[in-house]
Amino acid sequence: MSAPSPTLEGFRVAFRRPSVTFAEIAWRWVVGATAVAAFLFYWIEYLDTLPVSSSDALLLSTRQPALVGRAIEHILKGSLNRAVLAALGGTLALSVLWIIAASLGRLTTVGALLDYFRARVIDPEITNFSGHADGKADAPQKPRPIRALIGLNFLRAAGLLAMLLALTGSAILASFVSSKVHPRFGLAIILFLLLGGIVSMLASWLNWWLSLACIFAIRDVEDTLGALSQAVSFFREHIGSVLAVGTWTGLAHLVAFSIATTAASFLFAFIQFVPVRLVFAGIIAIMLLYFAVADWLYVARLAGYICIAEMPDAALAASPLPPAIPPNETTVVTSIDRDEPILSDLPNLALET
Repeated sequence: MSAPSPTLEGFRVAFRRPSVTFAEIAWRWVVGATAVAAFLFYWIEYLDTLPVSSSDALLLSTRQPALVGRAIEHILKGSLNRAVLAALGGTLALSVLWIIAASLGRLTTVGALLDYFRARVIDPEITNFSGHADGKADAPQKPRPIRALIGLNFLRAAGLLAMLLALTGSAILASFVSSKVHPRFGLAIILFLLLGGIVSMLASWLNWWLSLACIFAIRDVEDTLGALSQAVSFFREHIGSVLAVGTWTGLAHLVAFSIATTAASFLFAFIQFVPVRLVFAGIIAIMLLYFAVADWLYVARLAGYICIAEMPDAALAASPLPPAIPPNETTVVTSIDRDEPILSDLPNLALET
């Protein structure tokens, strides 16, 4: 029996287990909604604390760019420190919330996928993720690797912060190319795009490794470093299958992104004929639908990786053994009898007998 395709198995699981996608959507959207609400509340409260004098209001009412700029500069004077401190505090709180939610969400989704493959692909009698074998409720329960997941997600958050700092450094380095005496804006932009592209690729590669290691932190109950080591070994042993799963799900994600952006651009074309609120409501609906499809594709990719990790045992279990011969069954003799006259080396022996 041929081995199943990990990519097809991943999409099949995503179709057959919509609850896993709903769990992935739940923790992601809760964190996202909390971040958006905190951002809006931050700006509303910050703008509410800004003092606007009568002279500032008079300058703003003139609608002259120079006067409006002076009024805004006077209004924001002395408030930048408070804004930066509040932004840092809110970012830290949201980072802690994301680390905890991502750890619990990944524990739930990967655990459900492991139970599925161990029950359907490998052996229904194998011990499931909850630590109990089918039909053996008294089996000892495995420890939940929440600490390793928190460590991995902390590294992912730190990698995002490092990427932002690296992008800021890239912008500073690119600005050295252009000066007031010798302006080279085109060269500065090209240099920033080059450095920013390298930084983004490295950050994306690191984030992929850390997200892949979360599977082995749950599957093998490893610590943070042990899960990273298992992820490296897994990639080296199954590089072709892993790249195939990532490529096909990535292409599907690109198609979904293209469709979403095209639909949003199509709605923008009607902004002069329909109410603006209706256009923005349609754009928000398209964004939510795109995010849901992206989360579904992420679950499919995650299921494909787990299928690859469990495939060796599955292939062995799926290969049928040769049937055993019953002891009392008559054995068919296939050897040649040299005493048979028709096969004798003596000529005309068959005629004489």
